[in-house]
This record gives sequence, C-alpha cells and structure tokens, in this order.
Amino acid sequence: MKISNGIKAVSLIVLVLLIDQIVKFQVKTTMTIGESITVFGNWFFIKFIENPGMAFGLDIPGKYGKPVLTLFRIIAVAAIGWYLRELIRQKAKTGLVLCVALIMAGAAGNIIDSLFYGMIFNDSTYFSVATLFPEGGGYGSLLHGRVVDMLYFPMIRGTYPQWFPWNAGEDFIFFRPIFNLADSAISIGIFIILIFQKRYFVGNKPVTEEGTRDEGQGTSGE
Repeated sequence: MKISNGIKAVSLIVLVLLIDQIVKFQVKTTMTIGESITVFGNWFFIKFIENPGMAFGLDIPGKYGKPVLTLFRIIAVAAIGWYLRELIRQKAKTGLVLCVALIMAGAAGNIIDSLFYGMIFNDSTYFSVATLFPEGGGYGSLLHGRVVDMLYFPMIRGTYPQWFPWNAGEDFIFFRPIFNLADSAISIGIFIILIFQKRYFVGNKPVTEEGTRDEGQGTSGE
C-alpha cells in the first residue's frame, strides 16, 4: 500500500516534535544551567542553556518583545503549514514535502517552549534543576517561555595568532553555538532544499511527481 505524502509529512512532524520535547524535558528536569555532559570525545557535548529569544541568543528588548517574537513564530508556522498543504495538494515531490515538514516541525518545537515552558516549569539555575508543574507555578506566563538548547559541537579549538588584527593571542572555538533538535530539523530541511532546488523547482513552481514521470517517458509529439 502506497503511503501518501500527507501521511508521511504528518508522521514526520509528530516524530520530530515528540523526540524534540522528550529531549528538552529530560535536559530541563535533570541538568542545571551551564552543566555539560560529554557525549563523544572533546567535540560533542550536551550542554544546557536557555535561549530567551531568537536564534543564537538574540532577543527583542522590552516588555512586549518576547510575546511579539512568539506570535511572529506562530504566524510563520501557520504560513509554512499552508505552504506544506499546497505542496501536498499539488502533488509536489516527496523530498520537498518532507523538507518543508522538517522546517515546520522544528519551528513548532521551539514555539512549544516559548508558549508553555514558562507556565509548566520553575526556573533552572546554576545550582538547581527545574521541576515540572511546580506547586508555586512556573517562572513565567503564556508566551514568555525560554527555549531549551543543549547540542554543542566545539569541533575546533585553538588560539588566534599574535599577528591577527583582532583577538590576537586569545582562544577561539569552532563551532560555538548551542542549539536543539528543532533547530537541527529546520537547518536540515533548508540545507536539502538548497542542494536539490533544481530538482524540486522549475522557476518558482514546485516539480510534481506527475511532471517527473512525464519527463522520464517523454511526450508523443516529440
């Protein structure tokens, strides 16, 4: 039995969201802020931090900055969902549908943190782990949650040479950002689309499965 692209997309979204939230719950309730666990050598760690705003710790200042950012994310996910529905309706190639599903799942995963984590967790600190559904309530309100990040890959460590025009003699780390599985899903989806864009699009229009078969079979007028 052939599984439709719609079922594949929904299944992928649910799977990514489930794994993302399980990992975040585990980290949030067992680790303190800044705590690090070695996974492989000296280049892959689980290191717990919380991101109050956008990617790489950027934030919108002010009282309404966080709600505005969260609402923007919700609108973006709704737009991605609409586009995914159109791709499925137009019978776009399975690879493109799954990539957009990955992007949507990743964005939705971080929205869950922003929407609800302030209400269901108390504060994580450098000395104590958070509790799920604490008696005194959470550390924030709806729309004011912080995104949990934990994947850290400091693959290259070294020192800037003395002749370097900035940071001469100081230590450097590549890759420094700490991110989560939802961020990974977004990056993977975008990366694959960029690599295979000529296969997925003709001009601004997505290539359909029917179009691919027609190209392979040729037309009777040729």
